[in-house]
Amino acid sequence: MNILMEYIMKLRHPVLVIIATIILTACNFTLAEDVTPPPNYVPPTPAPTLGPLFPAQGPSTENGAAIFAEKCAPCHGATGLGDGPQGIQLGVTVPAFGLPEVARPASPAQWYAMVTSGNMERFMPPFASLSNQERWDVVAYAMTLHTSKEEIVKGRELFEANCANCSTDFFKDQSKMSTLSEVELARIVKQGNEEVKAFGSNLGDDDMWAVSAYLRTLAFDTAPVVSAPALTSTPETLAITATLASADAGTPVGTELVPATNEATTVVKAGFGTVSGTIENNTGTDLPSAMKVTLRGYDHGADPSVGPQEVFSQEGSLNTDGSFVFENIEMPLNRIFTAEVNYDGTDLQSDYAIVKEGDTSLSVPPIKLYNKTTDTSKLVVDESRIFFEYGTDNTIQVFNVYSFRNPTDEIIVVTLNKDGEVPFIKPPGGSSGVGYEPMQDSEKFMQTQNGFAIPPSENAYGLIEFASVSQAKEFEFSQEFILPVKTVTVFVPEGVTAKNTKLSDQGIQAIQNFNFQIYELDGVGAGDNVKLTISGTPKEASATTSSSTSTPEAVTSNKNILIGAGAFGVALILAGAWMYLRDRNHAEETNTAEDAGDEYESSEDVIDAIIALDDLHRSKKISEDAYQKRRSELKDVLKEKM
Repeated sequence: MNILMEYIMKLRHPVLVIIATIILTACNFTLAEDVTPPPNYVPPTPAPTLGPLFPAQGPSTENGAAIFAEKCAPCHGATGLGDGPQGIQLGVTVPAFGLPEVARPASPAQWYAMVTSGNMERFMPPFASLSNQERWDVVAYAMTLHTSKEEIVKGRELFEANCANCSTDFFKDQSKMSTLSEVELARIVKQGNEEVKAFGSNLGDDDMWAVSAYLRTLAFDTAPVVSAPALTSTPETLAITATLASADAGTPVGTELVPATNEATTVVKAGFGTVSGTIENNTGTDLPSAMKVTLRGYDHGADPSVGPQEVFSQEGSLNTDGSFVFENIEMPLNRIFTAEVNYDGTDLQSDYAIVKEGDTSLSVPPIKLYNKTTDTSKLVVDESRIFFEYGTDNTIQVFNVYSFRNPTDEIIVVTLNKDGEVPFIKPPGGSSGVGYEPMQDSEKFMQTQNGFAIPPSENAYGLIEFASVSQAKEFEFSQEFILPVKTVTVFVPEGVTAKNTKLSDQGIQAIQNFNFQIYELDGVGAGDNVKLTISGTPKEASATTSSSTSTPEAVTSNKNILIGAGAFGVALILAGAWMYLRDRNHAEETNTAEDAGDEYESSEDVIDAIIALDDLHRSKKISEDAYQKRRSELKDVLKEKM
């Protein structure tokens, strides 16, 4: 599917505009939606201004943990490694400040300035919704992510052993500590300064960093915040916080603190849940006793154009009633889950289910089992749409778009012939460079070892056959149909005519600012060979063909059928489209409400819109000026939402 889309974007001919329109109908891409501000648009609130570059009071790591889980983890990840579900979709590198090499050179004041002012070029918004103190709180918490409770305890032991009579006043002074990085604290440990004598000249690197990590915590308020929301901190976070609190309170070093025994601070690990589903058995026989089910998870990477990538799989057993449950499964926002079984040599997959905000349980659609047949004559072909695209290399590209159904109660298995051709679809007479692609809005094909399978469905399956024929001012075109077809529609550029005694002239129609002559032929029987006399030259040929870069090699490179490898990817692409364009659907719904000006409910929706816009730009579906204008608007909206 991706190869066809790349090919379409290269050709830019009006015929391909039609095909792209057909394939992408469900996406509803319109330029107006991408560049026009919503009704009653209100300019965003100004970005917050920097306060003093040190906190008025010791920043609370516990309160910071709650803020981090809500505001930061979606991009930076729960442990600060830059692997949050939104961050991996942004197309930019999200700073992994959970790594020591990233955190140690930074001072709290630097991170406070970033949280306050943002960096919109990398989709880091200014957090106007947070007070000055809350920004310091979340910075303090972020600066603990690269360390551990064991390292902090070790640092305290080393400090007390090597500097038993040293004052800690310097390390509790907010105006001083906010400007110091952990690298600079390590230098003080080794070399001292005007207020602190050197005490760690003999310490090794690991011990030096442990002491520096401990000294950093002396400027933090580590007392638990009773009102902090539940399920916002991990057990590890609470353990570190408890360790820091015990250090200030005089708890003997080495005492093991287990937050789970304290009801006030017990936290269940967030982001995990159960995924369940069932087998719908339509075979008339019992399920095999040893049948296994595989759960698969997919995430979008930094480049949405490559589609979702598998990041997780786990095998499980079926219950006697055909149900299955997977427990303790990580469920980040927008992860796509499917289930799969192998039955009678065929891999059968469920449709997808997508994790939404707050989900702790998810049910994938049923996996449907059917008996199998190889009799393709049971398919019902509703329509064939044939498009002719004139190139500049004396060839004409022919695209035949088939729409068909499987109304039976059996899976129809299709085995490709030795040339990789679909047996119930014939290439045009005398053509070359034949290839096939599934339609994006097609029902989902299933992969088999030597082809593909078509499950029962009253919904339409779609295949595009593409090939090349020699170009001439007048030539004979022939297309044999193996199966009967209810309607054949022919599209040729204005200025070109198609002749056949049974053709019905539908006139000229403007589509996407291009004119096409359209013909129809009804009731084509099985085995009929439709012959057309194609003549003429496309009107304004220089305008419509100058941008065409198609070559026989370009089509031949697509010769290998991609249905088997790409059929399931079609469903995942649709799932990705749902996520990337969710803001578009939301806008359509909210435009009917009283507050039509509030196009996006949350910052997450705005980020989704930015990702969708970037995807359009990469695919060259939007002009550079329109892209930059809309991107700037979305940045302003994101600032307002934060």
